[in-house]
Amino acid sequence: MSLWEFFLQNRAEVFGLSAEHLFLVGLSTGIAILIGVPLGIMLTRWPALSKPVLGFANIMQTVPSLALFGFLIPLNIYLFHVRILGGIGARTAIVALVLYALLPIIRNTFTGINGVDPAIREAGRGMGMTNRQLLFQVEIPLSLGVIIAGVRVATVISVGTATIAAAIDAGGLGRYIFRGLRMNDNMLILAGAVPAALMALMADLALGWVEKVFKTGIGGWRKNPKAAWAALLAVLGVIVWGSITLYPDKTGRRIAVGSKDFTEQIILGELLAQVIEAKSGAQVARRFDLGGNLAHEALVAGEIDAYVEYTGTALTAILRQPPLSDPGEVYRRVKADYGAKFDIEWTEPLGFNNTFAVLVRGEDAKRLGLKTITAAAPYAPKWRAGFGQDFMSRPDGYAGFARSYGLKFAELREMDLSLTYRALVDRQVDLIAGNSTDGLIARHGLVELADDRRYFPPYDAVPVVRRETLGKYPELRAALKMLGGSISVEEMRQLNYQVDGEHRAVKDLVREFLQKKGLL
Repeated sequence: MSLWEFFLQNRAEVFGLSAEHLFLVGLSTGIAILIGVPLGIMLTRWPALSKPVLGFANIMQTVPSLALFGFLIPLNIYLFHVRILGGIGARTAIVALVLYALLPIIRNTFTGINGVDPAIREAGRGMGMTNRQLLFQVEIPLSLGVIIAGVRVATVISVGTATIAAAIDAGGLGRYIFRGLRMNDNMLILAGAVPAALMALMADLALGWVEKVFKTGIGGWRKNPKAAWAALLAVLGVIVWGSITLYPDKTGRRIAVGSKDFTEQIILGELLAQVIEAKSGAQVARRFDLGGNLAHEALVAGEIDAYVEYTGTALTAILRQPPLSDPGEVYRRVKADYGAKFDIEWTEPLGFNNTFAVLVRGEDAKRLGLKTITAAAPYAPKWRAGFGQDFMSRPDGYAGFARSYGLKFAELREMDLSLTYRALVDRQVDLIAGNSTDGLIARHGLVELADDRRYFPPYDAVPVVRRETLGKYPELRAALKMLGGSISVEEMRQLNYQVDGEHRAVKDLVREFLQKKGLL
C-alpha cells in the first residue's frame, strides 16, 4: 500500500488528527503572541528585565519536550474553579507549546523595536508624538517584519513539538508516529510525519509572505498599522476558530478508559471500553497511548476511570516495593495497597502473565542451541544488548537481571522499547528484553529464552478502576468481572500479532474476540 492509498483509506482519521494538530499549534501560537509581544515591548522600556525574561525563555527552549510535559502534568492550578494547568490532554500540551514558542517572539519583538533608527524616534518626538503614539505609529509598524519573523519561527517549532503531545493524550499527528514506532511500521510513521511537515511548510510560507508584506509595505500596510494589526488578528482568529471547531470534544464523557502506549495496552483498553459500553450502557471516552506511568497518574487524578495494569509493574515501579515471585501474594499486596493509598480497586485478573521476555534471533538460538538465559550467558561478553528505558530503570530490570545471571555485555544500548525489536532484526544488537506476549516475537521469528532462575516477578494483567467510579456505576463491577480469566498468554500474543504483524484494526479485532468468547 502506498502512502497516498493509506491517506485515501483513512482520510477521516487523517483529517481528524490534522485538525487536532492544528488546534494545538494555532491556539498555543496565538496565546504565545498575546504574551510574547507585550513582553518584548515591555523589555524595550525596562531593559534591566531583558536578561531574566529572555533567560527564562531560553531555559524553556532547552528543556526536552517530554520532560516539560512530565513537569506540568502533576500541577493542579485552578482559575475560578476551572483547571487551567496540570493533568493529561490538550490543556497541558498547549501550556508547554506556549512556553516553547515564547523565546523567538519575545526576542524578535525586543530586537525589532530596539532596531528602529533613533533618528526616526527623534523626528516623531519633534512632531509632538506621545510615547504611546510613537510606539503604535512608528516603532511597531517599522518592526512588524521582524516580529512576524519570530512568529514564523515559533509556529514551525510548535508544529514539530506538537507531535510529542500525543504521548499525553493531546491528540494530533504524533499518534501515527508513536503508533508506527510501536508497530515498526514505516507507513504509519510517514502518515504522521508527512502531514506535519506539510503543515510546517505551509505555515512557514504563509507567514513568510506576511513578513514580506510588512517589511516592504505592500498595499500601504505600513501606512495603516491598525489595518495591519486587524488583518493579523483576523488570520489568527480564523486559525483558532477553525481549530476549535474541528477539534473533537473530550469533555462530554461519562466513563474514561485509558491505556499505556504500546499495542497490547491499546487492545486491552479497547476491550474494557467495548465491554463497558455493552454491559453497562455507559458512554466511554477512549484516552489511549499514555506514555510511561501517565495512565496511573491520570487514574489517581480522576482524569480516567479505568485501565489495565500489571501486578509486577504496580508492585515495583509504582509502590516501590521489592520484587516477589508468588503471583497470588503480589496480587493481594497491590490490591490492598492501591485501595489504601489511591482508593483504586483491582478487579479480576484477565488470565495472562506478560512478564519480561529475553529474546534472541531465531537463527542464533538454533545455531548455538540456546533455550535458557543461563545457556546464553557465556556469549554475553561478545554480544551487544538493547533494552528499553523502562527496563533499564526498574528495580526488577537490568541491574538485578545482569547480577542474577552474571551478564556483562560487550555493548549496552538503551532505546525506546519499540525500537529494540528493529535493532535486533537489523543485527544492531544481539539480545533484547521485550514482553512475553508481544506479537513482534512471532512476526520476526524471535526466540524467547527461558528465565530458568525465575528472576522476573509475575506481571498478571488486571483492570484497575477508581472506587468513586464504581460507586457511580455499580453495574461496572459485574461487567469487568466477566473478563476474569478470559485471555490466555497464547491468545494475547495472537491478538498482538494480528495488530502488529497483520495490521488489523484494533476495534474490529477486539469485537471479534469478545463475540467468540460470548462476552458481547
